[in-house]
Amino acid sequence: MAKKARKKLEEAEPPFEFPEFDEGAFIWKELELDSATGLAGIFAIAAGIVSAGIKLAGLPWYAQFPVGLVIIILGVFGIQWLRPASHAYTKGDWASLIFLEFFGWLALWFVLVNLLNGA
Repeated sequence: MAKKARKKLEEAEPPFEFPEFDEGAFIWKELELDSATGLAGIFAIAAGIVSAGIKLAGLPWYAQFPVGLVIIILGVFGIQWLRPASHAYTKGDWASLIFLEFFGWLALWFVLVNLLNGA
C-alpha cells in the first residue's frame, strides 16, 4: 500500500528545475534602477535646498516641512515622467526610491539648517 502511494506522489510532482537566468534583462533593470536612484538623489537635494531656503527666508519649520514633502511626492511623478521604463519597477523598488528621497531630504535639510544657524 505504501509503495503505491509513494509512486503516485512521485508521478504527481515533477522535479524542480531552476529557470533560465536572463543576464540582459537583469543588467537592463539594474541600470534603469541606477538612473532612477540618481534622479531620486537629485530630487532629495532639491527638496533639502528649498527647505533650507525657506528657513533662510525666516518662515517657521511647519512651512518648510510640507514644501519638502510636496517635492518628494512630485519627485516620484518626475521619475515616472523622465524614465518611461519605470513600469518595470516593483513595489520594493518604489519604496526604496521614496525612502532615499525622504531621508536624503531630511539629512540635507538638517545639515543646511544647522549651518545657517551657525551651530
